Amino acid sequence: MPVALIVDSPWIPGYAGVNHLDYYLDPEIWYRANLRVAQDFPEVIPVPSWWLEYGMAIEPSALGARLHFQPDQPPGQSPTLARLEDVQHFSPVNPYTDGLMSWALRRYQTQKDRIFEAGFTLPMATARGPLCLASFLRGVTQFMMDLVEDAAGSHRLLEFATDTVIAWLQAQAEVIGPTVESIFVLDDIPGMLSRRLYLEFAHPYLKRICEAFPPEWVKVYHNDANVRPFLADLAGTGFDVLNWSHNLDVRDARAALGEKMCLMGNVAPLDLGVRGAPDQVKAAAREVLRKSGGKGLILSVGGGVSPGMPAANIRALVQAARSFGAERP
Repeated sequence: MPVALIVDSPWIPGYAGVNHLDYYLDPEIWYRANLRVAQDFPEVIPVPSWWLEYGMAIEPSALGARLHFQPDQPPGQSPTLARLEDVQHFSPVNPYTDGLMSWALRRYQTQKDRIFEAGFTLPMATARGPLCLASFLRGVTQFMMDLVEDAAGSHRLLEFATDTVIAWLQAQAEVIGPTVESIFVLDDIPGMLSRRLYLEFAHPYLKRICEAFPPEWVKVYHNDANVRPFLADLAGTGFDVLNWSHNLDVRDARAALGEKMCLMGNVAPLDLGVRGAPDQVKAAAREVLRKSGGKGLILSVGGGVSPGMPAANIRALVQAARSFGAERP
């Protein structure tokens, strides 16, 4: 039974004992921190693997958002698109020149051979999803209002955001090279929508992202908000794997999806991953495995690894998967 975890800068700097700003800005500190994670947890699949990200700041930086950096946490951002109609004047994003995208691509370019020589790979291109990008520009509350009050304007914004996501993923794949064979898209905002709004404003854009890449590539989608209203529709986007919230039981997720998607989850990331004891994590993980029947599941937490999750709890997930596998006929 495989174990995979979304590991990124909310968690890695704290685990490695380094300053967030140093992690972002110093290539050597970034490399050493990621190497430590890979070496400390060799039985865990890191998703997306050696991720070059600045919290959630890369995509909004290319869209003109104001960023706010802190030494002890990932950066935040403030919305800057005051008028929805102004999106029609936006120029297409160029990932090779715009915002922190250019920095990230340069880091991949200069570090990839070192990563490969150390025995690791870079299999995924990763991006925040189109509704997430739209909410960066407008603010979540205003964007939710836009969907109801100005459907046409919202679609123009989402078209622009989707084009940006695809361009960003393609640029990463080009710079990293042929080891890339999958995409990873994170977008929780659809989890705030009804099924009707999801089908109009999220589904077609998520589907267009998947269709922009080779059919044999693995497509992974993260949404740990409320996916229940449209869960049965998600497979139609083209995504193969869903990382979802611990608040939705694995049996209910499987019942809605059938065999159309692989599930990646769903031990509680905070109450157990961070605050629980290893025995509690192991017991919860075994319960997830039992309910899944051991099929179509990648054991993980219901979301990303949260700040403060100790190594012992990660190893408890591995132990649960190992013991479950050993007990199966």
